[in-house]
Amino acid sequence: MRFLKKYFVTGLLIWVPVVITIWVLSLVVNTLESVVPVFLSPQALFGFDVPGFRVALVLVVLLATGMFAANFLGRGILKYSEKVLGRIPLVRSIYQSVKQVSDTLLAPNGQAFRQAVLVQYPRASCYTVALLTGAPSGEVAEHLQADYVSVYVPTTPNPTSGFFLMMLRSEVVPLNMSVDAALKYIVSMGVVAPPAGPLLTAAEAAAQIALAQNALPSEGANAPATSSRSSD
Repeated sequence: MRFLKKYFVTGLLIWVPVVITIWVLSLVVNTLESVVPVFLSPQALFGFDVPGFRVALVLVVLLATGMFAANFLGRGILKYSEKVLGRIPLVRSIYQSVKQVSDTLLAPNGQAFRQAVLVQYPRASCYTVALLTGAPSGEVAEHLQADYVSVYVPTTPNPTSGFFLMMLRSEVVPLNMSVDAALKYIVSMGVVAPPAGPLLTAAEAAAQIALAQNALPSEGANAPATSSRSSD
């Protein structure tokens, strides 16, 4: 009976990653295909289905949009379009919020999540891995009479949901692991642990936090004023 259990677990270890990978890819493909209007579907254009046509069409449109926005005329039209959207009350709030987040996370030169850190959360003596996102600014910084940094604490196993916290710099411990390794560690619930590296000295830790913090964009425009939980 024990050897059957061993083979069963081995089979799970092989198939679970494969099935989840296929599921995620299917979700991405279905999402991309859903944005294509009916009149541009292969059935409407050719009279028969062409697998992957709508996905390829979305990728071509994205590439063409990027190329168009890279030239002078495209930048002008894009800037004018953003001004128009910025004058529509409800649309303005949604568009600007989403654009600020996407510019931070998806831009090729984006500086989001530059440093993995260790923090005490949700109480003292309980530790979790978090990501440094910057430093409080504006009105929030005026109310904080000490040296604080901003961190994002991802939840497990879904790192897109988490908590935004402002913590004393002295309570944040920089880690040598990369952000990718930290996310794998979080998503795997600690199973996929990054290899142990040399511990940072106090001077190296302070230098890493300062470097990552200075490279990050200001949070005054796109971060909530108090700790809050993000939604999926």
